[in-house]
Amino acid sequence: MKAWIEAARPRTLPLSLSGIILGGLLAKWKGDFNGIIFILSCSTTILFQVLSNFANDYGDGVKGTDNEHRIGPQRAIQSGAISRKTMFRGIIITTILSLISAIALLWYAFIPGDWKDFFIFIGLGIACILAAIFYTMGKKPYGYMGLGDLFVFIFFGWVAVLGSEYLYTHTLNWSILLPASAVGLFSVAVLNLNNMRDIESDRMSGKNTFALRIGFQNAKYYQLLLMNLPFILCLVFLLINKETISIQLENLESLKPFIFFLLFIPTTIIRRKILYTKEPQKLDLYMKPVAFIALLFSVLFGMGLSL
Repeated sequence: MKAWIEAARPRTLPLSLSGIILGGLLAKWKGDFNGIIFILSCSTTILFQVLSNFANDYGDGVKGTDNEHRIGPQRAIQSGAISRKTMFRGIIITTILSLISAIALLWYAFIPGDWKDFFIFIGLGIACILAAIFYTMGKKPYGYMGLGDLFVFIFFGWVAVLGSEYLYTHTLNWSILLPASAVGLFSVAVLNLNNMRDIESDRMSGKNTFALRIGFQNAKYYQLLLMNLPFILCLVFLLINKETISIQLENLESLKPFIFFLLFIPTTIIRRKILYTKEPQKLDLYMKPVAFIALLFSVLFGMGLSL
């Protein structure tokens, strides 16, 4: 059981929930929040993330990417705690559980009123499962071609925030692409840190991540961009919706939507430390802080609007 818990990588779960939490808080801001949808959304997202972690363990283990040169925590297949065959079975079981949770969520959200959206989101759920599996598995995993950043941005940002918010409201507000993109960028920032940390072992194993393609120093500049843009995007969102939010500079109570800017100082401190880090293995120190800031960013931004 301990090996399976470690293979599920619990520390990755809060980050995966960032977009779902923000989507729920945006729905609450519009007066359409539903507790059951929120719980089912969280359970489905957690299962998707665990599936991705199992598949990542399997894919990197089979390809030999997880080896003695890897800096992060040892993986289940790499250590021998779980065999390849057993992990593959775990992937199949988690895929089935993910589908069951997703169908339950979509049935509750759309049936009997909207069969069209139900089937559209079923397709989206299948796409999430395939994206989770083929990040490192298969003959041509997209994570080995430098496309991981793009997929994380889309699924952790746009799909998570826009998709979950739609489950409550059944409407699309395209300005929500801005905070959705902010969440996606923070999620990519965590992935990029991971890829910078593993840049040498990935080079030796042929895993051509985006960080490896652009080089270590450029990846650090890229990291600055990923951690700066979310603040700008959410500020633009607030300015676009200033009449709906009723922002009044002379009224401190109306400035609650800007509370997420409290994170700008700790984010700046971490960005600076990352920029001046010369040894890739030392970047592991900043993985948890950046992931925590990403989660807190979603919570504070959403609460600033909805409370």
